[in-house]
Amino acid sequence: MQRNHCKCAGLRLAVIPLLFILMQPGNSDAGSVEDKGLAIAVEADKRDSGYEDATASMIMILRNRHGQESQRSLRFRTLEVENDGDMSLMIFDSPKDVKGTAFLNYTHKTDDDDQWLYLPALKRVKRISSSNKSGSFVGSEFAYEDIASQEVEKYTYKWLRDEIFDNRECFVVERYPVDTKNSGYSRQVVWLDKDEYRTWQVKYYDRKNAHLKTLTFSDYQKYNNSFWRPDKMFMINHQTGKSTELEFSDYRFTVGLSPDDFSKNSLKRAR
Repeated sequence: MQRNHCKCAGLRLAVIPLLFILMQPGNSDAGSVEDKGLAIAVEADKRDSGYEDATASMIMILRNRHGQESQRSLRFRTLEVENDGDMSLMIFDSPKDVKGTAFLNYTHKTDDDDQWLYLPALKRVKRISSSNKSGSFVGSEFAYEDIASQEVEKYTYKWLRDEIFDNRECFVVERYPVDTKNSGYSRQVVWLDKDEYRTWQVKYYDRKNAHLKTLTFSDYQKYNNSFWRPDKMFMINHQTGKSTELEFSDYRFTVGLSPDDFSKNSLKRAR
């Protein structure tokens, strides 16, 4: 399996002429809103491709509606895959009751994702069914589908408007899950800045079209002169009052990971 430097080449080639037209000054109304939404999504995906592999450290802070919090520390690894979605592995280091828990994800562009969770207390690997991808990831406000790589092909799109968000000129794009049967969302609204196509906010709407959650990104840093990553992600559930904050550090790119580092057997030996 080779690393991927163009995650959706066929789709990108198909929309390059459209993207060129839509992104020109004065052409904000050119093409359909669906075409423009897709072009923005493809450009954002293209700009984040080619990192090959990466690792990072993470602190997960869970807060209940009363503000009481608990923390977990974990490590994150990811690998680009040619002609498919990314592979990723999360390994929990603390507290003691979750130490050794590991989550393995194979994102696919069009098929159901493959996801496994290793529970050290039971010494077994549990497969996450696609019908459960809307469930909470280890008690957080992130669902299993939220932590998979957000491949272009998993959604259809509509450009809604351009607006200023947090003093930045942004595209506002609505995306709709293709897997309507298993997704916990009817739609998502995404804010991406026009300069770098970084995501700054996502609003999630449940299957009844009620506003369920909001995810905000902050403190972006640029790595290897190419790849932007946020230091913080904050997800709040408006219906329960609970929230989860992720704080990232120690990003490293092109460290030499291979598919063998993301096998099901790697779950049990993850350290």
